[in-house]
Amino acid sequence: MTGKHAQENMQENTTAALTEEVRNLLEAHWRPEHGYSVPNPGTYPHLWLWDSCFHAIIWAKLGDARAVKELDAVLAGQLENGMVPHMRYGGEGPDTWLGPLTRTSSLTQPPMFGHTIKLLADAGIALAPETLARAKAGLDWLWDNRRTPEGIIYVVHPWEAGNDHSPRWDDWGAPGRTREGYSRPARTAWNKERMTEVTFSEDGAAHWSTSFVACPAAFNAYTAFNMRELASVTGDRELADRGDAIAAAMDEHLWDAGEQLWSDLAVVGGGPSAAIPISDGVMGALVTADPDKARAALSQLWDPVRFGAEFGPANVVRQHPAYDPDTYWRGPAWPPLNYLFQRAFLGQGMAREAEAMAEVTAKGAMASGWAEYWNPENGRGLGAVPQSWAGLVIAMQQ
Repeated sequence: MTGKHAQENMQENTTAALTEEVRNLLEAHWRPEHGYSVPNPGTYPHLWLWDSCFHAIIWAKLGDARAVKELDAVLAGQLENGMVPHMRYGGEGPDTWLGPLTRTSSLTQPPMFGHTIKLLADAGIALAPETLARAKAGLDWLWDNRRTPEGIIYVVHPWEAGNDHSPRWDDWGAPGRTREGYSRPARTAWNKERMTEVTFSEDGAAHWSTSFVACPAAFNAYTAFNMRELASVTGDRELADRGDAIAAAMDEHLWDAGEQLWSDLAVVGGGPSAAIPISDGVMGALVTADPDKARAALSQLWDPVRFGAEFGPANVVRQHPAYDPDTYWRGPAWPPLNYLFQRAFLGQGMAREAEAMAEVTAKGAMASGWAEYWNPENGRGLGAVPQSWAGLVIAMQQ
């Protein structure tokens, strides 16, 4: 066997082993009575929007028909006016009051269903017209109800952004400005308190907040990306144009030339912490029309002075005072972010970097025991272990 063939055979064996581990992981978390996988049975016993979208992507990579069931479970909670809630309650457990509704939360989350539909369609998986219509309505809702005059999408609670304990929210009065003073329970309690300041539309969707409104760079990138992805399946030119418009508004209003990243914009409350350099600020590379901005941001994922670390990109610049590699959203590496970084590399034609991101993510996932997130310096598993979105490593295999 030649060296090249030996290397190819080794890669096939590694991919097969990864696939089997991921299949076992998803099977263990699948709940047939609900039609979705719980992220972690103890810590996260419900459905979360972007988690289940990632689960659907993983099921599709496994060639399993549950990909469609998982996606449909996300959209089944959609409210009358189109908002897709960030949670559907699946039974007893934590965090089951997030607004006036009884079966779902009143908040939303990164709308990853457009990208999920694109990948399922690429895999030859047939989707019902109703599924496509629901996804379009979910993205329409964000466009119609959550845009500033500048054309940027806003959120009304840190939970909507996905990175709820990020140091970017510290200037809203959240506890945890320094490593020494950080307490996750205190931050969670502060987040729950913010729900008392949220107002709701007639169908129960969160509408505004008197204390917290922000335009997160990553949430805007995710929205524009998913609009484009869904439009590529449905041929909806208006939806694609909306994605382009959000991307252009990001470049105009959120680009931080000093950090060479996209930063968040405070609307109600907040302050300078919105510009703390975090890896979410790279996500504009998914959608920007400026390749120089994209490459400047993406290159920081490998730079050890910035985000680069042995087990994947840190979530906060490693030399920043807020960086803590062991603390939730304040430094660890995250598999869904790595997956999206890889999509950005691929979109910019950076195939070698995309492959390297797949390798370092698999390394971190296995070292951590398939954790929710992990220490980027040593691979120690953190948060819920195991967590099903760590299975994205097989969706990253090219």
